[in-house]
Amino acid sequence: MTKPGSGVASLSLCETNLPPDEVIFGQTVTMQILRQKIYKVASTNVPVLITGESGTGKEVLAKVLHFQSPWSAGPFVKVSCPAIPSTLLESELFGYEKGAFTGAYGTKPGRVELADRGTLFLDEIAELDLGLQAKLLQLLQDSQFSRIGAQEDKKVEVRIVCSTNRELDKEIEAGTFRSDLFYRINVVDIHLLPLRERKQDIPGLASYFLKSHSTLLKCNPRPASSRLVQALQRYSWPGNIRQLENLIRRYVVLGDEEAIYRELAAGPLSSTGVSEPELPAAGPISLKKMTQRAVLEVERKVILKTLEAHRWNRKRAARALNISYRALLYKIQHAGLSSPATFNNSKPMVSPGAEA
Repeated sequence: MTKPGSGVASLSLCETNLPPDEVIFGQTVTMQILRQKIYKVASTNVPVLITGESGTGKEVLAKVLHFQSPWSAGPFVKVSCPAIPSTLLESELFGYEKGAFTGAYGTKPGRVELADRGTLFLDEIAELDLGLQAKLLQLLQDSQFSRIGAQEDKKVEVRIVCSTNRELDKEIEAGTFRSDLFYRINVVDIHLLPLRERKQDIPGLASYFLKSHSTLLKCNPRPASSRLVQALQRYSWPGNIRQLENLIRRYVVLGDEEAIYRELAAGPLSSTGVSEPELPAAGPISLKKMTQRAVLEVERKVILKTLEAHRWNRKRAARALNISYRALLYKIQHAGLSSPATFNNSKPMVSPGAEA
């Protein structure tokens, strides 16, 4: 692996158990700029704050920082702040001495100590209560901490990377997050785009997940069709990359593209029900074309839901939509919709000639 400071390196999958760079950062211009920033910051021992919505890959970026740093041979220790009860979090972070409290029958090192000469990743740091925030501030200021019940401080050399899906400035205004801690952890801020703002990266991500889960689950599904990839790119992904990975895992197991189409159609395209328009990076914007595209997207969703409500009886769906049967057939073909081979308890789909 290239040493920090000698240019932008490429991570080795077998070395780090991470996806390759072209999958992590994709092709989006903003993500490529972010990649350059990460590799510059990696070689310096400054705290980094990674922000972004849930499921955007903040832990993956924290690992990239670790494996490209001079401390890559040391441990990468993750602390999921929301997953540990607040009553236990202090002992998990800082450890305790024998007899420090009831049940402390021995000495236990905390995760801060375990991360010495490595990286401590505090996931969703906004979940820390104010008392723990003060103790973390001491660690950042002096590289020292004390176990619960200890009389002396311990010194550690640890790189601290934090993440949050919240807006910490609002948490500071609400009095739930210390401003002095915010300035300590936010020496370098790295913001991850939601998946809906990097849709050109979806094909690469989907291909990677398809290959990796096929190997892991010992399945051999058909490659995703261009129609499926286009459907993935039309969706707005409220759960971001994590949601995409789970969807591809289901496809690997089921091998049924139609089930995926139905799931995408049933889920929210966005908070308003319509995916956000993709604006060209440069050049003129055709309002007419973008409006037509948005209308077709809504029409496709309405038609699919109506067909499903009528068990794919197209004549009944046409009557419900108040359009002619011929018009509905045209719209189904134009929207790229195809009915499932079976529907509702494996009953055969009504044939065109039998629809009434």
